[in-house]
Amino acid sequence: MTKTQQLNFELKPKPTHIIFFDGVCNLCNNSVNFIIERDKKDIFYFASLQSDEAKNMLGEKYPASGTFDTILYLEKGILYTYSTAILRICKKLPLPYPLFYAFVVIPPFIRNYAYGIISRNRYKWFGKKDQCMIPTPELKAKFLDS
Repeated sequence: MTKTQQLNFELKPKPTHIIFFDGVCNLCNNSVNFIIERDKKDIFYFASLQSDEAKNMLGEKYPASGTFDTILYLEKGILYTYSTAILRICKKLPLPYPLFYAFVVIPPFIRNYAYGIISRNRYKWFGKKDQCMIPTPELKAKFLDS
């Protein structure tokens, strides 16, 4: 008879709320920090769009052009983009942020037009980093590509 060895390890649950963001964009990085500070339910996970993790997870949905003009939000298997992604994220944050979800009644082409103006100018208005954000050791578990 051979001895059996007990292995002790913790299985992490598969994330169901993943935010993919432009890792070199200052606006995007500040938005990630904003969400982390308010994520009281600790449901959000993050991956930069420049990461291999994002490419692997998104597969054919990965932005083929290499331009990361939108935040992507994967919520329970459904991928949201542009203003809809932002509104769905707000819905999961504590008050008053879920109130912004009321803007979902505005047709997406109008919401996304405004989103596009910000997206096209975000580097000019907010700046750009030379490399992707590196999370602190305390936040490392929230990032899938760290």
